[in-house]
Parts: sequence; C-alpha cells; structure tokens
Amino acid sequence: MKNNVSTNADSHRKRRLKAIANKQVIVGSSIIFAFILIAIFAPLIAPENPLQIAVQRRLQGPSSYNLLGTDELGRDVLSRLIFGTRISLVVGVMATVFGGILGVALGIISGYYGGKTDSIIMRFMDVLLALPGILLALAIVAVLGSSTTNTIIAVSIFAVPGFARIVRGSVLSVKKLEYIEAIRAIGAGDFRIITKHILPNVLSPIIVQSTLYVASAIVIAASLSFLGMGTQPPTPEWGTMLANGREFLRQAPHLTMYPGIMILLVVLGFNLIGDGLRDSLETKK
Repeated sequence: MKNNVSTNADSHRKRRLKAIANKQVIVGSSIIFAFILIAIFAPLIAPENPLQIAVQRRLQGPSSYNLLGTDELGRDVLSRLIFGTRISLVVGVMATVFGGILGVALGIISGYYGGKTDSIIMRFMDVLLALPGILLALAIVAVLGSSTTNTIIAVSIFAVPGFARIVRGSVLSVKKLEYIEAIRAIGAGDFRIITKHILPNVLSPIIVQSTLYVASAIVIAASLSFLGMGTQPPTPEWGTMLANGREFLRQAPHLTMYPGIMILLVVLGFNLIGDGLRDSLETKK
C-alpha cells in the first residue's frame, strides 16, 4: 500500500514538473519569437534609419516623436535597438552553431574511441575551461581584430569545451548499451554506429546546452562590444549602445536602460527555454 502511495506521489510530482517546464518553454519561446520577428522586420518596424544623425536633437528623452529618446548624436534609440536585435541574435546563434558542431564532434570522438585520443582532447578542453570566458574571448579578438565576424569566432571557441564534455559523458554511457555491442558484432562500422545510433541518443543534452549557450553568447558578445572589442560603431549593437550611454548616465539614463532591458529579456527567454527543456527531458527518464 505504501509503495502504491509513493509511486502515485512520484508520478504526480513528475507531471507537475513537466507542466511547469512546458510553461517555461512556452513563455521563453514567446519572448524569443517576438525578438525574431523584430529582427526580420526591422526595416519595416523601425521609425527611422538607425544611422541617421541629427545633432540638434541629441540626448532628448522619450517623446511622441522619438518614443525611446535619442542618443548623443541625435539618432533614434528605438530604431537602433530594433536593428541591434539582428546583430545580437545572429552572433548568439551563429556562435552556438559553430561552437556546437566542433564541440559535439570532439565529444563524440573522445567518448567513442577513448584511450589516448580521449586524454588529449579532454586535456585541451580543460585548458580552455580554465580560462574565464570573457578573457578568452578578449584574447582571441585582440589577436584577430575587432569586428562582428571575429566576435562570432571568439565566442564559438569558448562554446567548444562545454559541448565536448557534455557529449562525451553521454557517449560513454550510450556506447556501453547492449544493442550497440550487437550492432558492432554484426559488422557495422564506426561511422554508421556514431551517426545512426549514438548521435540520435545524445541529442537531448545537445539541444538543452545549445539553448542555454545562446544566452551566454549574447552576453559575451555584448560585453566585448561594451569594451570596444566587438561590433564597432556606428553599427547598432546593444553592448556598444551601453558603452556609449555610460558617459551620459545622469543626463540621459535611457541610453543605458533600454539596451540593458533588451539584453535581459532575450537572455531570460533563452534561459527559460533551456531550463524548461532540461526539466521536461529529465522527467521523461
């Protein structure tokens, strides 16, 4: 009787966790979908050209003409925020894709073959993980030069060890399953085993890690731009807008407030999706 009660309680708890996770995914997806629409239709939504300078109206607060005010050069803040969405999403997604592909490949090779190959790859990953993300990104950008493309490369490299370690752990557990041994016994090659049987079984942690890392990539990219090492002016980018606005923090606080809110919302959206997916996938096990 007690076992039945315990089982029912566990089942009820899992259903509640799954329901909460689904709500998180829905809320997070709604936020990100809104940002995607803003990025796609930026030329139609933005009231002005984000690069248009009008010094006579510099540092004006929100008004009926400029809903979020103007910056130090009289450019419309709302228009720059809207176009900045494109830069942030592109950098975050592209860095995650490139870093994820390389990290997943290294993780599968390391976990599947083991031995010296595993040791060499994981020690290199440990070296990358030992460096703080922003410092590693700064070092890479300092060598390559400041630009949006180099920012993507720098943030991609920082993504590699996280993906590699997660995938390696999953591969180590999957390759020990009996059906993998059976497939190998009937003569299946390594490439077929990896692509047809191991990779599909490690997709769940890859998806969760990808979603969570996009948020981190956007923050790192904004930090690089804030320090003057990322996307360069006059390109509208949230980190650059924060850097330019800090000089007028008392006179025009809206210059830093609105870019900060945009970063907060997009990071919140991706984190909600990632946390929701992780909780949902855990309850299925």
